[in-house]
Amino acid sequence: MNKTSVASASLFLLVLVQGSLAAQGGQEGQARWPTPDVRPVSISCEECPYPYPSEYLPLTLYGQDVRMAYMDVAPEGAANGRTVVLLHGNNFAGFYFGNVAEALRREGFRVVIPDQIGYGRSSKPIIPYSFNDFARNTRSVLQAEGIERAMIVGHSMGGMLAARFATQYPEVTERLVIYNPIGLSDSRFDRPAGSIDESYRRAVGSAHFQGIKAGLMRYVAHDTTAWNDTFETYARIRYGWTLGAEWPRLAMVQTLIGNVNYADPVVYDWQHIEAPTLVFGGAEDYLAGTPANFQARMRYIAETIPNGRGRLYLIPGLGHVPHLEDEIRTLPPLVAFLKEGME
Repeated sequence: MNKTSVASASLFLLVLVQGSLAAQGGQEGQARWPTPDVRPVSISCEECPYPYPSEYLPLTLYGQDVRMAYMDVAPEGAANGRTVVLLHGNNFAGFYFGNVAEALRREGFRVVIPDQIGYGRSSKPIIPYSFNDFARNTRSVLQAEGIERAMIVGHSMGGMLAARFATQYPEVTERLVIYNPIGLSDSRFDRPAGSIDESYRRAVGSAHFQGIKAGLMRYVAHDTTAWNDTFETYARIRYGWTLGAEWPRLAMVQTLIGNVNYADPVVYDWQHIEAPTLVFGGAEDYLAGTPANFQARMRYIAETIPNGRGRLYLIPGLGHVPHLEDEIRTLPPLVAFLKEGME
């Protein structure tokens, strides 16, 4: 990863630490991971540098006036006339796409990187969250910028959103990349819906560095030596959020968004995707339970997209966030797929 991307990305993280995982982190991580000396960090992230300047779109959601932050990155050199939208995961915001955006802009792409409502520099309202709203808000950003067609890349929870965006707005979606997605199965029939209030209490109660770092370590479960300074800084800043006066609001927002994965599955969207699609990512992702389960579900997605429009590309040896582990192996196949749409 280039130094600029690391430095730009390194001040942000939004992660929901599940109660059991947080408890495990508190018990096992206490000796291994001493609590760092970290100052409180505002949940608005205004004081934190992003890789590019943020712009803001005013919206009204559920009767509340909010703003949606996004980065609009111009191509380097001659523009190729195409736009790529990067949709972040639940544990991040648009900040962590710095090296991805740089690779794309060098190829002449315009790159738009939203912070979804509830994340990063965007507003944190207490509202019912859904993928439909995330998709509509993203479309509003494109409309405000006069963008009629775009290539959509969604990572982790953003992969779920990318599928929903592609089915809601097929006329806008030129190409699609579903990148290390979560939500690979409909879990509503395996367990009953949990209580938002109980989940909120767990989120507030798990606000300690050991649990936060344990949550992030899931991303390198395949190879703990892949843990790097970028991940470490994310853990420190996430801990900083819990020290500020605004933490209870952010904890509730995280709880409400965390429920979206359960209540609004996208597994039935895949068969309705019309755009050419790359089902992409690190092969050793443990977030689906085991890498074998993840790989099987990724194959299923590619096969479910109709008319042979789905293609599978998994990178051996990489986990849930490949572009933060090894950009040299991750970015070229991603860029190559998007450039196919220009031929």
